[in-house]
Amino acid sequence: MSDYFKKSLDIHRYLRGKWAIKSKVPLQNREDLSIAYTPGVAAVSNHIAKDKNSSYLYTMKGNSVAIVSDGSAVLGLGNIGPEAALPVMEGKAILFKEFADIDGVPLVLDTKSAAEIITAVKAIAPTFGGINLEDIAAPKCFEIEEALQDIGIPVFHDDQHGTAIVLLAALINACKVTGKDIKELKVVINGAGAAGTAIAKLLRCVGHDEAACIPVEDVLVCDSQGIISPDRSDLNEEKQKLLAYTNRHNRNGKLLDALTNSDVFIGVSKGNLLTGENIKMMNKAPIILAMANPIPEIMPDEAIAAGAAVVGTGRSDFPNQVNNVLAFPGIFRGALEARATRITEAMKIAAAYALADAVNHLAADHVLPDPLNRNVAQKIAEAVKEQAIKDGVQRPL
Repeated sequence: MSDYFKKSLDIHRYLRGKWAIKSKVPLQNREDLSIAYTPGVAAVSNHIAKDKNSSYLYTMKGNSVAIVSDGSAVLGLGNIGPEAALPVMEGKAILFKEFADIDGVPLVLDTKSAAEIITAVKAIAPTFGGINLEDIAAPKCFEIEEALQDIGIPVFHDDQHGTAIVLLAALINACKVTGKDIKELKVVINGAGAAGTAIAKLLRCVGHDEAACIPVEDVLVCDSQGIISPDRSDLNEEKQKLLAYTNRHNRNGKLLDALTNSDVFIGVSKGNLLTGENIKMMNKAPIILAMANPIPEIMPDEAIAAGAAVVGTGRSDFPNQVNNVLAFPGIFRGALEARATRITEAMKIAAAYALADAVNHLAADHVLPDPLNRNVAQKIAEAVKEQAIKDGVQRPL
């Protein structure tokens, strides 16, 4: 691990970061300058002034995404501030380029105010085809994303929905491997932050619109105090909202109470939380998706020894890595190709099924594609674009 730290420091210092701007046009002579800049560019500006939608054809807008963060919740590092978050946003930008040929632009904001972040994003929206919100702390991230859904371009908080989509794909395939019916699953989610909330929204209890979720038998969300239930008086507004589609039997208790006779454990919390004995409390052949980093809630070998049928983590050195890079490049590629005005719940579901279908040779240790598989993004993009058109969120071409 320390060797990776040293190598990363060395290469970042040598290259002065990972992200750069490269011109698409030559600037070798006066004619080049006259076409790229003055006087030629005036014709392009006049054309766009008459038809703003044509900016998708004549500028960077049609293939660009702003990666916006305040550095308040960087994975594994916490509230480290905008400057320290910048290398992470640069990393996100090169993943966009590598896997979906999208020009991602890192933008870190020196504010922790939700209102100021909302104002800033609205102000820069004309430049970009989409906005990827990143590493913004809960519950502020919910307010920010919701307030930006009507700005005319997709706004997507990857810490919420990217994680939820990849996890849902893993769960779909885990059910194929184990022979379980996804609609009959009893699911426990430990962690009620951005990722846990988004997962709960996609895996709602039965009786909800299947276009917006994958309904399961029951979902129990736990925080550090235990099961989120209507009997608790310490719930913030976001946790209270979870009660609309989780805990259908109004259960109370701690995490281990929730885990008893459940089928699926989803961890987005902290490491070394469970033991093999805890896994044995679950139903036969449980599915364990323990995504705390760098140490999962339970190590895969211990979970498997205790009877787990499928185990996934957030780490690249174990099978079944739940990695957001499997989702966000393809989702934005599809949204940009459709010129979508937003990313709907059905588009997220379509992305999850496309990701699940991208797995060849399905097995207990292979319920997700390799994160470096270059074909995954295009498969997701096609499904997302098709769903955007069905949902009527496509901007006129």
